[in-house]
Amino acid sequence: MSDFYFSNIVLIQSTFTVLLLALSIQIQFRMGVFSFAGAAFYGMGSYGVAILVLHYDFGAFSALATIVVICAMVGYLLSLVVQRLNGLYLAMATVAFVMIVTVVAHNGGTLTGGSVGLFGVLTPVEISVPHLLAVCAVVVAAMIVSERGAMGRRIEAVREDPELASAMGINVARYRKMSFVLSGVLGALGGGLNILMMTAIAPENIGFPLIVLALTIIIVGGSRSWIGVLIGALIFTWLPVVLEQVGTYQSIVYGVIVAIAAIFMPGGITGIVTDLYRRRSARSNADAFESEQRLEARAAEEDAAEAAELQAELASSTTPSGGSR
Repeated sequence: MSDFYFSNIVLIQSTFTVLLLALSIQIQFRMGVFSFAGAAFYGMGSYGVAILVLHYDFGAFSALATIVVICAMVGYLLSLVVQRLNGLYLAMATVAFVMIVTVVAHNGGTLTGGSVGLFGVLTPVEISVPHLLAVCAVVVAAMIVSERGAMGRRIEAVREDPELASAMGINVARYRKMSFVLSGVLGALGGGLNILMMTAIAPENIGFPLIVLALTIIIVGGSRSWIGVLIGALIFTWLPVVLEQVGTYQSIVYGVIVAIAAIFMPGGITGIVTDLYRRRSARSNADAFESEQRLEARAAEEDAAEAAELQAELASSTTPSGGSR
């Protein structure tokens, strides 16, 4: 086990940071907000922590906390700017935001390292997999709470029918703004933790490729639950190791997988599992109902037979016996 851990530690770290990246976009999809701002916040988290550590001598936790707060504030301001946009218009606006972050990283001079990027992001407290696992555990727990109970029902109402949700007294605008703030927090956590463990960041590590990666994970795994995002993150973090023999054809394999998932699995892997479970439950309930009906019918027949026997006995006992005149 230890040999597997140390030989694949980079992939293990990438699995958790990619999970946070995908969740930063999936949380907005769940609230009906078609936004890719999480990829921008991931880049801001990576570069922000690197800048604070290298240029301002911040520690690991202080730098991470600072950039999370900054990205949450930027997310709120972004929600105010794009609050009147929906659908593809909102998606294009957030893609433009991602491109702006990439351009700033390319042209930031000594602050961002330009096209070369920033290297040697080392802190006295070394961030390791247990720290990353603890952060992801807290995030997943918050996701579970948001998917269940009254909160989960309100989020579903906001996503499925905003007008009806508003008529029911749900503040749809507040949920939209909250989705951008949460996206900023999750994206900054993913990017900040990534740079603290990998110690290097370059412009080609952020931007549009992150959108493609996160969207692929969400489509294949499923967009309605954190479990689908976790499954997708596991698949697309470890799949390159499996496809090493394919070489340059990896992109084609990825494309085929996404196309098959989009056509035949619109709900992702978790959607298929959920449908199968519901069908099995419905079939079990139907079988139980039929068995109950058969038992009731049998009981009714037995009751009718007993009633007929009792009536016959009563009739025979009350029949007068014949006598001589």
